[in-house]
Amino acid sequence: MNSFLTGNYIIDVALVCWFSAQALKILTHYCKTHRIRLRMFFSSGGLPSSHTSTVIGALVAVGKVCGTTSPQFAIMAVLAVIVMYDASGVRLETGRQAVILNYIMDHWRETPPDIFQKDLKELVGHTPFEVLAGALVGLVLGLLL
Repeated sequence: MNSFLTGNYIIDVALVCWFSAQALKILTHYCKTHRIRLRMFFSSGGLPSSHTSTVIGALVAVGKVCGTTSPQFAIMAVLAVIVMYDASGVRLETGRQAVILNYIMDHWRETPPDIFQKDLKELVGHTPFEVLAGALVGLVLGLLL
């Protein structure tokens, strides 16, 4: 497999998958809100999951380079499952908690404590659909590259 960016084919595929998923976030956000937000390119959360896209693209690339029965593929598959679980579970719940905490901070009746100076980031995780979409981006690009 030829490397086209960094000298490492697997890293190249992962980077293209990440970049593509981040660019798609701008498009999907526009379709949902009819507003262009270029900063979506640098955000976490949203559709599709760039974490999932990156790790699935790398998984496919490792499968191509090392074979699907190799120890490297097995390690990458375990890593992919952990990343996707984290994206749709732990990080999604963290975002939900941030919504509640931001509400509490906005509606504090007394003098707000100093820790209330900045809103918490609410969009940090993914719905299962966003993770699936990220997996499809990574799979398709991983197979095409």
